Amino acid sequence: MHVRVLRAFALRLAPWLCVLLLWYAVRLSGFVNEVLVPAPQQVAARFVDLLLHHGLLYDIFASARRVVLGVALGILAAVPVGFLIGWYRPARSFADPLINFFRALPPIALIPLVIVYFGVDELAKLVILFYAAFFSGVIVMYEGVSQITPLYIRVAQTLGASEFETFLKVIIPLTVPHILTALRVALGVTWATLVASELIAAQRGLGATIQNASTYFLLDVIYVGIICIGCVALIMDTILRRLSAWLLVWQDRAVS
Repeated sequence: MHVRVLRAFALRLAPWLCVLLLWYAVRLSGFVNEVLVPAPQQVAARFVDLLLHHGLLYDIFASARRVVLGVALGILAAVPVGFLIGWYRPARSFADPLINFFRALPPIALIPLVIVYFGVDELAKLVILFYAAFFSGVIVMYEGVSQITPLYIRVAQTLGASEFETFLKVIIPLTVPHILTALRVALGVTWATLVASELIAAQRGLGATIQNASTYFLLDVIYVGIICIGCVALIMDTILRRLSAWLLVWQDRAVS
């Protein structure tokens, strides 16, 4: 049992050690100027300094709050829209070109229009994050819902289930995995859009930290901001995966 735990821990730790070794190798190889690649210990020292003296924890909180709000609102809107498009073929034929047109537009390209229509306050940043979460969530939802086999519905109807019972006990459980997948995808896309959203006159946040550091060529601060974004996004994704495993435990039982 202990050997299995140690092996699992080693497997989880190994990729991070590889990244750390690669970081040192790039720095010491001579192919890149050492000034352009701060050492890991230098980045760690800068992280501690920003955490203790420059409000890094508040920057993390500000960015995480924006992402959570953007994802929550985006998915709340994307789930019914994605379900409607995926379940009803005429709705899919009508909306599919529009969805694919807008999801191809990078959020950063919309920043000038967002500033014109929504100003430079928190609402503008939230609009950018909502946009990113909504369209990524809609795509996952309608692709997933459109692939649900109608066999389960026919079986429920054969057993005498009403239309409401079929929707409540068959369709909703079948769509829960797609909702959770849409949530995870939207979370990743929204974190990737964070820096773009915080270009809009943000004073605090990890994206603002990276932007300000790039102005003064503070590479170690940029590394800290990037690593913090990755770590917080990883923590959120891990929580969602655990939640998905708990909510979808019935699938494992059904398979077994």
